[in-house]
Amino acid sequence: MKIKKILLALFYVFAIHTISAQTDTVKAKILDDGSQDAEKFYNSGISNFAKKNYKDALKDFDSAIVKKPDFEKAFYNRGSTKFEMKAYSDAIADFDKSLLLVQNPDSYFSRGQAKYALADKTGAAADYSKTIEIKSDHAQAYYYRGGIKFENNDYKGAVDDFTQAVRIKPDYAYAYNDRGSAKRQLEDIDGAIADYQKALVSNSEMGFMYNNLASAKRKKGDFKGAISDYTSAISKKENYYIAYNNRGSAKFDAGDYEGAIEDYTKAVELKSDYAFAFNNRAAAKFKLKDYKGSSEDCTKAIQLNANYGYSYLNRGIAKEMLRDNAGACSDWKKAVELGVESAKNYIGDCN
Repeated sequence: MKIKKILLALFYVFAIHTISAQTDTVKAKILDDGSQDAEKFYNSGISNFAKKNYKDALKDFDSAIVKKPDFEKAFYNRGSTKFEMKAYSDAIADFDKSLLLVQNPDSYFSRGQAKYALADKTGAAADYSKTIEIKSDHAQAYYYRGGIKFENNDYKGAVDDFTQAVRIKPDYAYAYNDRGSAKRQLEDIDGAIADYQKALVSNSEMGFMYNNLASAKRKKGDFKGAISDYTSAISKKENYYIAYNNRGSAKFDAGDYEGAIEDYTKAVELKSDYAFAFNNRAAAKFKLKDYKGSSEDCTKAIQLNANYGYSYLNRGIAKEMLRDNAGACSDWKKAVELGVESAKNYIGDCN
C-alpha cells in the first residue's frame, strides 16, 4: 500500500506597518519571546521541505522550536520531515508532542502512517480511527484503515471503509480499486468489476487497475475481456511481468496454449526467478504434450522455491508420461508432504 505525502501547514504572512515611536516600544516587548525568529525559521523549514531539502528543513524546525517551545506546527512539520527521512520512531515522538499541544487530526493521521511504516498495524488503525473521530470527512484515514482491515482479512469491514472514502472523495481511484479487491475476496465478482471500472474512470493510467479488472473478468469466465485488459495493463506499465503471467493464464484458460507459453516466457525473461511463471509454462507445455519441457520447467520452479508443492505435483504427472514412475511417485509424495491434498489421488499405485 503506497504512503501518501503529508500536507504541510501554510506559510504565515506578516504585514509591515508604519507605527508611532510609542507603539514601537510596545511591539519590541511583544517580540521579545522569540516568536518572530521562530516564524522565520519555520517558514524556511517549510520552503526546504517543499524542495526536499530534508536535512536543512530539520535544522530550521529545530531552531524554530528552540525559539518557541510550544510551536505546535513546527513539531508537526518536523515530524513530517523525519517521516520523509524514514526516521519513523523520531517522527512519532514529534507527532506526540504536537498532539499534547493541539488535538490536530493531521497529527493523528501522520502518526498512524509512521506506525504503519513500523509494522504497528494496530496502533496505526487506532490513529486513523482517532483522525476520523475528530474529522469525519478525512477520506485518507478511511482508506488506510480499510487497507489494514483488508490485510487482516476483514473484507466486509474494508468495503465499508473504502465506501466511506469514495463517498467523501468521489474520484478516489485507489479506494475504488481496493474496494473492488475486497469485493473479489467476498466473491462479489460483478461488484469488483464495477469498482475496477470506476477506478479507471478516475485514473486510466494505472496498469495494476487494468490487471485487477482483467483478473476479475477471468474469474467470471470472460477470457477474451481478460486478455484485452491484461494487454492494456502491459501497455501502461513497462516490464509488467505479473500481467504477462496473468495474460498467459487467461490464454491457457481459453485453450491458446502456444500463446500462453509466449506470455509465460516473456514473464520469466523479465523476472528470471519467477517460479509461478515457470510452473505455469510447464502446465501449458504439458497440454501440448511436451512432457520433457514440462518436467524441466517444474524443476526450475522447484529450484527457485523448494517448497512449491504444486510444481512437485505437476512434475510427477510429467514424469509419469515419460514413464519415470519412480520419479513420479517421489514427486507426488513430496507434494503431499507440502500440503497438496490433490496429490494423494496420484500415489495409489506407488510403493
